[in-house]
Amino acid sequence: MLRRQLFRFLVVGGGATVLHYAIYLVLLLPGVTPVAASSIGFIISAGFNYQLNRRYTFASCRRHAEALPRFIATAAVGLALNAAILAGLTQLGLHPVPAQFGATLGTLVWNFLLNRLWTFRASSASSSSKEKALQ
Repeated sequence: MLRRQLFRFLVVGGGATVLHYAIYLVLLLPGVTPVAASSIGFIISAGFNYQLNRRYTFASCRRHAEALPRFIATAAVGLALNAAILAGLTQLGLHPVPAQFGATLGTLVWNFLLNRLWTFRASSASSSSKEKALQ
């Protein structure tokens, strides 16, 4: 189950990353700072990420009223990590595009673990009802 979820997370994340990077690169052209361009791309791609991870990756039964605030909190910390890593790498002189790759890798583990263990994990009530249904 973990391997399947990780594979699906990487597929969904790959799509979200393509969207994020497309927005990032388009915004870099008119001179938007790398951190601002990346943050905008990150936020826009997060909506895509939420829907597909909830349904496809984690097959979550958690209600949107519970899952969405958790996803937003997880994504907000991921956004801060992404921005901090990107700012640090560009200040060290790395070009903004490879710096973004580093920032993406830096947030990947955080996002997977928190979404798997907290955001989309079945609530206690739904876990109990699933266990009863299996008996």
